[in-house]
Amino acid sequence: MSEDDNSTVVITDIRKALAAADEEAKQKPACLLVVGGELNGSIFNLNPGDTVVGRNPDCTISLDFHGVSRRHFTISSNEVETIVTDLGSANGTYLNNQKLETPTVLKKADVLKIGAIAMKYIPKGDPERLTYDKLHEEANTDGLTKCYNKTFFNNALELEVKKSKVTGKPLTLIIFDLDHFKNLNDNYGHDAGDYVLKEKAQIIRDHGIRQGDIFARYGGEEFCILLPNTNLKQGFEIAERLRNLVAKHEFIYDGKRLPVTASIGIADYRQGVNNGTDLFKRADSAVYKSKEGGRNQVNFYKA
Repeated sequence: MSEDDNSTVVITDIRKALAAADEEAKQKPACLLVVGGELNGSIFNLNPGDTVVGRNPDCTISLDFHGVSRRHFTISSNEVETIVTDLGSANGTYLNNQKLETPTVLKKADVLKIGAIAMKYIPKGDPERLTYDKLHEEANTDGLTKCYNKTFFNNALELEVKKSKVTGKPLTLIIFDLDHFKNLNDNYGHDAGDYVLKEKAQIIRDHGIRQGDIFARYGGEEFCILLPNTNLKQGFEIAERLRNLVAKHEFIYDGKRLPVTASIGIADYRQGVNNGTDLFKRADSAVYKSKEGGRNQVNFYKA
């Protein structure tokens, strides 16, 4: 193959990659990208219809920060345009550093500011979105298992507990802890341990995660699933099904079947749970109950 032929192949590959990126971008909804501050890099999708932004936990986008009103502004999106409207907020909504007085159509790269939070508007289908998605994924996911990481999970847990306080809707937390994981690493090597963590995460993703559930690797061999709008009975059924799947799965590494089971604890939002830490502690204590009971079982928190 001549040098010119090689150049043609490279150009063709680049064009294919760009076309694929454009096609992927078309599937992405409009969004608000937080620029700077504590939530820097966070992405909030703007789905068709009304998106309410404010401090209340039941807002579509809940931002519990100083200077943010309970219901601060709303964004109405359709196939033609996206309109932002202030909802009578105490401190105002600012669009490109100008106080918003009337409903206004958003344009690409417009910046909305409420309190100390600034958010950049990215229209539906804009290729720029793919770059920020990648950065967001890298910042919020565990590199080995591709689950959410501990920081993302803790923030989500606090928010979901606040939502349940306001709405009264059920919320259940499941914590998985792999049994005798140190022994597995010692006997088969850390590469085998990494394989088990990745494989287990994939099993749960394939068979246990519903839309809206939040699945995270909390640390080491510990995983969590947060189940909004799910009561304790439903959560127990999900946890038991996943425990059984893990126990029956053939974890084969270097030609050997590895012994893998999980001790599981669950707890739900109810009286006495004031924050995410309270709920986590309850589920975590149920994990220890499973371990003390012989492992490879599910227990729920009892006061």
